[in-house]
Amino acid sequence: MKFPPIRRTAAILAAAGLTAAGLLSTQASAAPVDPSTLSATAITATLSKDASIPGTAWHTTPDGRIIVSYDDTVTGGKLTALTGVTKQFGDRITLEKMPGRLSKYIRGGDAIYGGQYRCSLGFNVRSGSTYYFLTAGHCTNIASTWYANSSKTTLLGSRYGSSFPGNDYGIVRYSTSYTNRPGVVNLYNGSTRDITSAGNASLNQSVQRSGSTTGLHSGRVTGLNATVNYAEGTVRGLIRTNVCAEGGDSGGALFSGSVALGLTSGGSGNCSTGGTTYFQPVTEVLSRYGVNVY
Repeated sequence: MKFPPIRRTAAILAAAGLTAAGLLSTQASAAPVDPSTLSATAITATLSKDASIPGTAWHTTPDGRIIVSYDDTVTGGKLTALTGVTKQFGDRITLEKMPGRLSKYIRGGDAIYGGQYRCSLGFNVRSGSTYYFLTAGHCTNIASTWYANSSKTTLLGSRYGSSFPGNDYGIVRYSTSYTNRPGVVNLYNGSTRDITSAGNASLNQSVQRSGSTTGLHSGRVTGLNATVNYAEGTVRGLIRTNVCAEGGDSGGALFSGSVALGLTSGGSGNCSTGGTTYFQPVTEVLSRYGVNVY
């Protein structure tokens, strides 16, 4: 038997043990969620679901606030969508404008070469008597063979592993013909820094970054476990810093003293006006492939 619209609705409610008055009462009693009661994990889960817009990034501060950053490309409908998600969390979220465009730091030039691109070597590592180097995963994704010169006559080695997006790390196994594999970082002032161990970055830690485009730059760690939404995909668990970097610095070393910390992933700004740069934690890569700095 078919019910007319009103009777059909009443019948459905009755079958569920409800009345129209009871349903309205239930709806009226539903109160908005208080943002202060939500965990940072719950908030960032919502951001990941509803606000993974290319050109945005976020990280959680020690007091539980979430800093959401966006670059020059997030305008119009994208910005409206972003603010629509973030405003529901009130003062638990702080929106922050980043200068320039959030992107991976990769371009043609001189350092380590793969395909038509240049990146930077991060750290030399080894497992027993087998030697490798680490760089960014968005670099090793684009080329399987890497060289020491732009004419590609000096072979470094072949890709052993790569992870991007999600992570941003790559590992290249050295060719047995290439034996110049010192466990140091180039300081671009005629000297090097011996890297003897690896560790996890800490908030406000003083750090340095070495890359083939802009050389050596210093700064501090401004966030941990950051999520970055590149046009090519999302990367999570990154180290956020106020150290500048530019195209071609991808994969370069982040370190503090003699301790390896990370690999240059991407960011916004430049080394003329400053910027924000994100790094893949190096300990994750070492653990994944069973290798060590030396």
